[in-house]
Amino acid sequence: MLSDKLKNYLHLHLLVFIAGFTAILGKEISISAIPLVWFRMFMAAALMLLFIKVRGIKLSIDLRSLIRLSIAGIIIALHWITFFAAIDAANISIALAMFSTGAFFASIIEPIFYKRKIIGYEMVFGVLVITGVFIITQGEIKYITGILLGVSSAFFSSLFAVLNGVFLKQHSATVISFYEFISGVLFISIFILCFEEGFSANFFKLSSKDFWYLFLLASVCTAYAFIAAVYVMKLISPYTVVLTYNLEPIYGILIAIMLYPESEKMSTAFYYGATIIIGTVLLNGVLKNKHAFKRKQIP
Repeated sequence: MLSDKLKNYLHLHLLVFIAGFTAILGKEISISAIPLVWFRMFMAAALMLLFIKVRGIKLSIDLRSLIRLSIAGIIIALHWITFFAAIDAANISIALAMFSTGAFFASIIEPIFYKRKIIGYEMVFGVLVITGVFIITQGEIKYITGILLGVSSAFFSSLFAVLNGVFLKQHSATVISFYEFISGVLFISIFILCFEEGFSANFFKLSSKDFWYLFLLASVCTAYAFIAAVYVMKLISPYTVVLTYNLEPIYGILIAIMLYPESEKMSTAFYYGATIIIGTVLLNGVLKNKHAFKRKQIP
């Protein structure tokens, strides 16, 4: 029999694997990034509402909080749109490698929102991340659009994460996520109505394959992964959770190479650059959590 501690660690790695597998589903779904994210957020919001009703969670919040959560929902929608667009413009490896630059953006955004000084080693790591991106760009210039979209996705993801850190001080994670999903759907809906063809019959005409992949993306990779992550973080130290989630790009790239050996075959420069970026992210996680642990030990 597995111990409870080992079960929790295995559960955590399953969640990281699911996060990495999101990119695989993005590649398999044939519709473009904007409708893909609309369906993902709509389905996830519906599933989250069902969870809220079953658990009897209260959804009432004040207007100011609603506005702030709505802005965050738009940001996460932009993150997902640019991420899946990066996969379409380049491939999974490029999208995930660029997604890793989020730690660099967080080191700049966090001091602004939390009113703290910029940490010296974060700036050094920022230079290393930029160097890694530069090396990848030199070796994979044909994917420049995908690289720019991937970096944009990382920025939106970091901004969203920092904002959510602020919101969690006032509201439950489930309530935050529900309102963000709803606002994301409304934002994309307005865009589709104003700048796309609108919600015609063709928009809702999905192949059986696309529907089930979208449902898997919304249910397992979004609603379940979110709720389970909150549960795991109550049982495992933040250090372990943060460090393990930094493995997401590695898991995703390895899965992509195994499933799509031809399209995911990259230049040597890519692997040099990706190693610098991901290695820097892992080292940043180690140092950050080591310092946090030391602060807790001070009487």
